[in-house]
Amino acid sequence: MKEFIIHEAKSEKAILVGLITPEQDERHVKEYLDELDFLAETAGISAVKRYVQKLDYPNQLTYVGKGKLQEIKEYVVENETGVVIFDDELSAKQIKNVESALKIKILDRTSLILDIFAMRAQTAHAKVQVELAQYKYMLPRLTRLWTHLERQRGGGVTMRGVGETQIELDRRIILDKIAKLKKDLEEIDRQKSSQRKNRGKMVRTALVGYTNVGKSTLMNLLSKSDVFAEDKLFATLDTTVRKVIIENLPFLLSDTVGFIRKLPTELIESFKSTLDEVREADLLLHIVDVSHPAFEEQIEVVTKTLSEIDKTPKPVILVFNKIDAFAFTPKEEDDLTPSTYENVSFDELKQTWMNKLPDNCVFISAKEKINLSELKKTLYDKVKEIHISRFPYNDFLY
Repeated sequence: MKEFIIHEAKSEKAILVGLITPEQDERHVKEYLDELDFLAETAGISAVKRYVQKLDYPNQLTYVGKGKLQEIKEYVVENETGVVIFDDELSAKQIKNVESALKIKILDRTSLILDIFAMRAQTAHAKVQVELAQYKYMLPRLTRLWTHLERQRGGGVTMRGVGETQIELDRRIILDKIAKLKKDLEEIDRQKSSQRKNRGKMVRTALVGYTNVGKSTLMNLLSKSDVFAEDKLFATLDTTVRKVIIENLPFLLSDTVGFIRKLPTELIESFKSTLDEVREADLLLHIVDVSHPAFEEQIEVVTKTLSEIDKTPKPVILVFNKIDAFAFTPKEEDDLTPSTYENVSFDELKQTWMNKLPDNCVFISAKEKINLSELKKTLYDKVKEIHISRFPYNDFLY
């Protein structure tokens, strides 16, 4: 049976493909493809060309239309492109048909993210979670693994039966692997749960946010530790927990895996155990890259994903990071079009919906260490409030 393999795609040239649909306009598609480009770069793939088509819904057979697929094929042949990456998750039928037409490697957003996770996983816990997600992704796509049988079919029913038998055998093997991985994950989770219980009764806080917003950098500053931080997507997969002391107040701070739009269901399910730190946290620090044009949508993505992980409402401190990278182009005086994110100053931005936020909102730059004292003060006040409500007679805080 074919094993799930990390795609070794160093310096490989790729084409990115997306769709404009009633659900996502041209602006959104550009943002999604920019993000897909960043994902490809993180995986060591160089995106050299983009194709976008306007359709009411993805073609059930080939995702894009026949004419667009032919256009992509001509570019692939002329430019010796190694891979085509689609911005949405493809079905087994779509992958098989597109591979057959283009004769090169096909990835969708989900398989690309799974590849990155497989490359980034360091601990046994993360590796088991990624492998489980990979097999869940593979299971409904088994038919594409057996396209080589078509060359052996002589027109009789016998070979077709062999192929179907082999697919069923593979299905059983994968289901057995999934069952074993789930069992292994349960055992690791029991061990980690025991470790969490041994951390005492300190207030627990967790850093959450979109991927690449600066969570690990902030973790290093607050805990004076050396957590791996890099300007790439999903630089952190494993949850890191550190003890932090602000003034005389100790608490626990955990750094968690970043979220992303169109996050594969397989990954959400597999990484729910890692996100136990989020479920069991007393306070969340939601880190936002305020310099990103789509930061408001990123907030929505994180909020929605958090609601899927934990239904219990928790206090949240919104930390708008990277204020040093915020840039805008002022509108011309005679420009009467509505203002957009690109031509609103930082001060004007703060006077929009942000002005209505409660006092748990801080603007910082972790990289340039701007307003960190304000963040520490807000964090201290919130943690102290939680601690006093839990231990009202603990005098060491006063």
